[in-house]
This record gives sequence, structure tokens and C-alpha cells, in this order.
Amino acid sequence: MKPPVFADVLAARRILSQHLPPTPAWHYPVLDAAVGAQVWVKHENVQPVGAFKVRGGIVLLASFDESQLARGVVAASTGNHAQSIAYAAARFGAPCTIVMPEKANPAKAASVRALGARLVLDGEVFDECCEIAERIAGETGAYFVNSGDEPALIAGVATATVELLERAPDLDAIFVPVGSGTGAAAACIAAAELAPNCRVVGVQSAQAPSAYESWRSGTLVDRPNRTEIEGLSTGHGFGLPQLVMREQLHDFLLLDDAEIREAQRLLLSAAHTMAEGAGAAALAGLWARRAEYAGRRVGVICSGGNASVAELTALLTAGQPVRPS
Repeated sequence: MKPPVFADVLAARRILSQHLPPTPAWHYPVLDAAVGAQVWVKHENVQPVGAFKVRGGIVLLASFDESQLARGVVAASTGNHAQSIAYAAARFGAPCTIVMPEKANPAKAASVRALGARLVLDGEVFDECCEIAERIAGETGAYFVNSGDEPALIAGVATATVELLERAPDLDAIFVPVGSGTGAAAACIAAAELAPNCRVVGVQSAQAPSAYESWRSGTLVDRPNRTEIEGLSTGHGFGLPQLVMREQLHDFLLLDDAEIREAQRLLLSAAHTMAEGAGAAALAGLWARRAEYAGRRVGVICSGGNASVAELTALLTAGQPVRPS
């Protein structure tokens, strides 16, 4: 299995033009002042399922023939990949089964059900859900949609970075959250073609460092998965994104969950943006490196906005948001 190339990204964009409008990218005076840079926020939180992954799901299912669509799809996810595949399946008329952890985000689980997918709540963490989903696919003949090792997903997601670079050319860097790594790999492919001097920086939770450790060591590794940040919750590296990231990712940061939560509060207060934890991870990475990027133009991918009521309540009662000095 080979990673997509930029021609695949352009083909994905043509497909998506029939299904999704471009999402906005803005910079905000209060956020710029707080960070000390011009910060362009790419608002994938406003997608119809509240997350960037819908781009990949549509591109993948658009490639299926009628017999493949009839057999349906199965996916495992903490939520956003699930919604992406459920949304695409509904759009193309394919049966869909989604496996999510037993204690899944209620908002994401409700979205999967509302999209008409069969929802299986089984497994404690994402990696256990994957095993269950693969077993269901083997028993039913449905297509198992791997959340990382699927070229069409990466090509679809890369269109978000294409849109960002068209809206805000000459960026010095783009910060991207990393779970499976599809978003970071996608950003690398798009930036290499459209803005070769732009650095791409991945950000992952220190409580689930498998992608970071795989990137650093040059081999796929398993690591403990203890993060509370759903979209970053993976316990092993994914081969296809890692192939791209090893060659093209410029830097990779590990941050504590608490630092990512603080970035969520900053987005709420300074950019009028409700982001889930993974959606704020890119900004958390920039905040950690703000001295390095002072006075520069930087993009952050707000990958999703599917925060639960409990998550938002905790954010709003945990403390005061960061403010400019």
C-alpha cells in the first residue's frame, strides 16, 4: 500500500466539490495577541459531522462499486472516524457498522446513530474496538475501514490543508494534531507541493505517544494509551501515515493532556471556537513553541468540535483561560 501523491489530492478535491463546501480559515485579534503571531485557524469543526475526517470517508466510498457498497463498511473509532464513515455510508447508501468504546462520547455516539449506522459499544479503548470491528468485517464480508492505513482517507483529508494554504499563503508553519497520523501526513503532502518552505509540525498527547515514538524510532511501536483526548487516543503506530511523516514531517511535539485542555479554553475565549481536545492540540503545540514563532504566520488545524457536555463543563469550571499579557 502506497501513500497518495498530490494528484490523488486533486482528484479527491474534485469528488468533495460535489459534497462539501470549503471550510473557513480566519485569524483573530485576541488570539494573535495572546500567541504573539498571526494564527490562522482552519475550522474543520464546522464540517457536517463536526470533524475533518468526513473528507476522507466521502472520498473512500466514492471509489466503491455497487457490489462493494452493497456489502457495506465497518469501522472502529473513538468518534470522528466513526461519524465520517457513517456519514459517507448514508450518502452512498451502504450498510454501516461502527464499533466505539463502551464509554464513548455520548454526542459522537448519538451522531453515529442519527446517521443510520449500527452502533456497537464494546471495548475499553480504541485498539480493542479495532479488533472487534475487524472480526465483524471478516464475518459479514463488509469492508473494514482502517482509520490510518487507507490512502483515500489521507488524500481526502489533505484537501483541508490545500484550502488553508489558498486562504493563507506564505505560512511559516502548520501545526496538526496526530492520532493515527492521517491529518499530519495529509498536511505534509499538500504543503510539500504548495508551500515547500512551510514547516509541518505534529502534536500528540504525551499520554498516548505511539505515533511520536514510531516517528522518532523509524519503526512502528505500541505504547500505553492513557489520554483523555479522544481524537489522539491510539496505542500503536500506523504504517501508511508514518511513511509520509518520516520523510516530510519537520517536528513532532508531545504535550500533556492538561496543556491541550488549556488550548481549548484559549480557542473558546479568543477565537469564538468550540473545539474538542484533538481540535485544540495544534494550538497547544503552537503555544508551547510561541517564542520560536513570534511575529510569524502560522496555521493550526482545528480538526474537530465534538466536545461532550461533560467536557465543556469541565473546561469552563477548571480555571481562567490564557489571556494576552
